[in-house]
Amino acid sequence: MTEEIDFILDSTKESMNNSLAHLEKEFLNIRAGKASPAMLGSVKVDYYGSMTPLTQVANVNAPDARTLTVTPWEKKMLHTIEKAIMNANLGFNPMNNGDNIIISVPPLTEERRRDLAKQAKSESEDAKIAVRNIRKDANTEIKKLEKDGLSEDVCKVAEDEVQNLTNAFVKKIDELLAVKEAEIMKV
Repeated sequence: MTEEIDFILDSTKESMNNSLAHLEKEFLNIRAGKASPAMLGSVKVDYYGSMTPLTQVANVNAPDARTLTVTPWEKKMLHTIEKAIMNANLGFNPMNNGDNIIISVPPLTEERRRDLAKQAKSESEDAKIAVRNIRKDANTEIKKLEKDGLSEDVCKVAEDEVQNLTNAFVKKIDELLAVKEAEIMKV
């Protein structure tokens, strides 16, 4: 029966790791004042009739903290990519120089920084909720094993282990949030 407990603990840890990875991915999409290719991650381009992610039709680079360059693999895609960036409604004004598209990333206003910090906090709360739901599911599985005859002591130890995992992941989420908020609020 302890193999089942080990399995529950392993799958719980894996699920919590997935929640943390998802949070990190969401944080990449929250702009923190400096240019990042991830800022254009949501842009889709009409590539021969199918909507394709920008990164599959062009190279996106950040040569400095205030500039993004988009270099299409096919020159005839320049206008289409420029239009897609404008239609994505990201607040950017792309400039086409004939070879690539240059985007100047405007500095964030104080109000926008606060909004982005709220968004980051909301994402971290969602991650915490996910971790707590994973804890609840693991504890439900452990209770089922207890009803099936596993000793109360073993179940109590397993529940404590699940709680320790939950506490550790909530702490990691708080640490990630603190780093992201500092990054956003830094002028």
